[in-house]
Amino acid sequence: MTTQELLIKAKAAKAQLGMVTPEKINEALLAMADSLIENTDNILKENEKDIENARGTVSDVMIDRLSLSKERIEGMAQGIREVAELECPVGKVLMRTVRYGNLVIEKTAVALGVVAIIYESRPNVTSDAAALALKSGNVCVLRGGKEAHASAQAIVDALQNGLAKVGLSRDFVLLVEDTTRRSSHELMTADGYVDLLIPRGGKGLISAVVKNATVPCIQTGTGICHVYVEKTADIDMALKIVENAKTSRPSVCNAEEVLVVDEDIAGEFLPKLKKLLVDGRAENPVELRLDEKAIKIIDGVPAGENDFDTEFLDYILAVKIVKDYNEAIEHINTHSTGHSEAIVTSSNEAADMFTKGVDSSSVYVNSSTRFTDGGEFGLGCEMGISTQKLHARGPMGLAELTTYKYIIRGEGNVR
Repeated sequence: MTTQELLIKAKAAKAQLGMVTPEKINEALLAMADSLIENTDNILKENEKDIENARGTVSDVMIDRLSLSKERIEGMAQGIREVAELECPVGKVLMRTVRYGNLVIEKTAVALGVVAIIYESRPNVTSDAAALALKSGNVCVLRGGKEAHASAQAIVDALQNGLAKVGLSRDFVLLVEDTTRRSSHELMTADGYVDLLIPRGGKGLISAVVKNATVPCIQTGTGICHVYVEKTADIDMALKIVENAKTSRPSVCNAEEVLVVDEDIAGEFLPKLKKLLVDGRAENPVELRLDEKAIKIIDGVPAGENDFDTEFLDYILAVKIVKDYNEAIEHINTHSTGHSEAIVTSSNEAADMFTKGVDSSSVYVNSSTRFTDGGEFGLGCEMGISTQKLHARGPMGLAELTTYKYIIRGEGNVR
């Protein structure tokens, strides 16, 4: 099926989905979750094909991002079930006012229509996106990367089987067959067919969408996330947070890429950090890329010109020493992609200034940036992390996949 043929099917399915009750959608979601579990063996078999094709061409960290397991598939199914339990956003009255005694005006949430997602190597995005789109009344058009296409196809087959099992159209969740750049461009310029386009991936993908899209789009994903250790920070807490933010899963967008440290605490903190992240890690030690002040305190690689503007997605951490929280805020706002930033501090003043001054979608006090996630925020799962400010910001859940219209009820009113 060509991409254009698929878009025609999606547009036709939009009208059908608008007539489906929330109860039926929940029934479909549960069937889709069950179908994922039932098809685990086939999904894993197809995923292994993707892994074998990718091996030797990408890093081990990216292989982990691509890999599925029985446990990860169970997590995907659980994510769908959690979405089913959430309140349906469609039809919710966002504002109600009465004019002239009997003219009732209601601002009412409605589905966007057809939501297209271009994403790269994470197969779990397939089920997360499909579940959120369906729950919010949207037809979902998925365009995965070629490195994960076999996995995505197996997952979509399972999800479509779940839809069919409860008597709903398979066309509510569609996967683009063409994995060349041509199909991406077709989605970017599918005026009249795509109501919202969401890119999930690296800087190159997002830049291409922003530059070329003629349909509405939301920027997501790229995360140059910072953890700032302020001079009053509890050292043990700071070490724990930095270790988690950097090493728990470095291939994801909410992982820490830059550490910022107050000069008053750097002499004590950095040697302990090196012992924890470098000397104490026989497997996957973290490469520290140090600015001119930090490299006088501990051994590491001198930070290059672009190291504070790079999403490494690997066991690499750039380190910057600053005078105080004012310099830290300035540095972060200069180099951040607007994703997630954290401060570790015992000072209410520093925490207050940081949360007010840092211009990112998620700002943490004494917590790891790894919590920037739809599931962790109680949204079930997420469509992506929006790093822009209009319409949606931060983890995108159900509410961010709706728009609104005004419904006005009168009694013969004329103006």
